[in-house]
Amino acid sequence: MQRACFRAEPTTTTQKPRLRSFHIQPQGVTELSAPPEKVPTTGFVWIACGRREFEVELTRLQGTLQALAGRTLLDLHTSDLLNNQLPSHFDYTSDYDVLVFRRLAAGQTETDLASPGTPLSRPRRHSGPPVLRHIDTSPVGFAVFDKVVLSVHPAGCSVLDHYAQRMLSSPSAGAPHAAVRSAGSHLPTSPADLMLRVVNHMVDGYLDLRRELTRQLDHWQSELLKPRAKFLNWSALLEARMSLHQLDDICEDQHSAMQDWIESLSSWEADDDTGGQRGLELLRVRSRDVLEHIERVMHHVRRLEQNVEAAVQMHFSLQGNRTNDIMRTLTVLTAVFLPLNLIAGIFGMNFEFIPLVHRQGGFWWAMGTMALTAAGLSVFFWRKRYLQRSAR
Repeated sequence: MQRACFRAEPTTTTQKPRLRSFHIQPQGVTELSAPPEKVPTTGFVWIACGRREFEVELTRLQGTLQALAGRTLLDLHTSDLLNNQLPSHFDYTSDYDVLVFRRLAAGQTETDLASPGTPLSRPRRHSGPPVLRHIDTSPVGFAVFDKVVLSVHPAGCSVLDHYAQRMLSSPSAGAPHAAVRSAGSHLPTSPADLMLRVVNHMVDGYLDLRRELTRQLDHWQSELLKPRAKFLNWSALLEARMSLHQLDDICEDQHSAMQDWIESLSSWEADDDTGGQRGLELLRVRSRDVLEHIERVMHHVRRLEQNVEAAVQMHFSLQGNRTNDIMRTLTVLTAVFLPLNLIAGIFGMNFEFIPLVHRQGGFWWAMGTMALTAAGLSVFFWRKRYLQRSAR
């Protein structure tokens, strides 16, 4: 039976990741004070830790996996779980699956290697809309065996605490290091099922950011489309377009990884570890649901890219129309005053005998002719709509 590994992104909390263990069974969930030393008779075990804790406790965790699953992680997959820059992808062995999944979430820090287990004190600076500066990605890893699932999280990741809180209730009496929750709602039936639920939660984390991201990009579009405003933040706009393109690439990697995972499910056989035929069908349905959520994220990111590109094109189109209006007005004014300049030039010639020059009312005849000519041309151009503004 094959298994999977995922990656998710950090948030801005200052709480250190810690090693946590859960015994999940149909009757409820129990949080253990330490990983168990033998396979439980019912249910399965979830071991969750930070990336730094995984590195420090690697030997101990490998021993735990050997005791619970009869296998240990390969060195290549161990490196994948420790890699903070690995893109989303799927891999498998005959004993477990590995699926890398990068999460999109609100946050702005990565693990600071100088202070393991804590977020960076100085976040990276980016230009562009504020929400794009705060969308960050980093990996969370899941190694899924028949009875055990191991998850590796970045510093400050909220996925572990949030999902564990959903499964657990208040600590039971007389058990200071354990928390038990009765089976009042649907619980994961297998390690693969838990993995898919956490991945679905990570994908939905981006869907929660859609409104804020759409609102801020709409504000940028309105700034671009203001007819009399001069837009100067071109470097920030370029950064925003690059960020959206990066999000699109991450979503494509997520989509490919989930497709590979779904293809691997087609070779699985129904057994007790997957909950029988019904449990296997539920895994396939949930996998397709996660894939559909990823496709929604891809569609939204690409639509935002298209909207930004369309706003830029409309901005330059409006600027071009405004320039055309100005040039048309100047052309009309030139055409109106051209005959007036001609009349003034004729009466300014150095001839001794010019009609009306030596007459007492000649000046007023010339001024009246010029005024009538200007008024007639203005009316003509107005009726031709050369002096009207373009509708905005």
